[in-house]
Amino acid sequence: MASRPPGHRARKRFGQNFLRDRGIIAGIVRAIAPRPGERLVEIGPGQGALTEPLLEATGGHLEVIELDRDLIPGLRVQFFDQPGFVIHEGDALKVDFRALRGEGAPLRVVGNLPYNISTPLIGHLLEAGDAVADMHFMLQKEVVERLAAAPGATERGRLSVLAQYHCRVESLFTVPPEAFVPRPRVESAIVRLTPHASPPQVARDERLLFALVREAFGQRRKTLRNNLKGRLDAVSLETLGIDPSRRPQTLTVEEFVRIANHLAPEGITP
Repeated sequence: MASRPPGHRARKRFGQNFLRDRGIIAGIVRAIAPRPGERLVEIGPGQGALTEPLLEATGGHLEVIELDRDLIPGLRVQFFDQPGFVIHEGDALKVDFRALRGEGAPLRVVGNLPYNISTPLIGHLLEAGDAVADMHFMLQKEVVERLAAAPGATERGRLSVLAQYHCRVESLFTVPPEAFVPRPRVESAIVRLTPHASPPQVARDERLLFALVREAFGQRRKTLRNNLKGRLDAVSLETLGIDPSRRPQTLTVEEFVRIANHLAPEGITP
């Protein structure tokens, strides 16, 4: 491969922090375990630190999505000798991942995500359904903790329930600030999100479920009796086997689905 192009100054408006630690890069690639023939899509390749080993692991086939137009010429130069390297210029939040998959194999999506778009981008990818086989992301450590938080954990919130309804969530390892240039002020972590092949819980009305979750976490310090009083009363919660004095962060995904499915037949909509 060609040598790395001249340095690019990280842009604050794009939330850019470029990964430099070779040991961390190798650990990410091992966690992804890419194989030739798979459809890998890297979001935000930056200066190609992760792109290069991913190309090697997939036999020279990789698609990337890059928003920063100033980085794209460097990527084209760096990987000019890789005919299977494809660049999609644009915002990953606007990419139709179902269309990107087409009739091919489900996509394996990876990336060092800017902190300012990580939550909406994960939501966008979850909406792509079976177009995505799995996701490996480097995120702010606090975001990974929220994604993986178990019932009862202080970090548990709307994002936890949304992600765990759709996926198996695994927090893999942390990444220190000194692994990046420029050095961020926060720790990062690697997370694996694997969409359920067969969901363990199925909501009759997913829009209702997520509206319910949003309301339940509207005021975290208050109980379900207070936060859901516009939906159902304490007696109804008790009938469902759920103590109305509990706080939302103590509920499992199954319990939220149980409440939503109780409401769905009554025609209550978000």
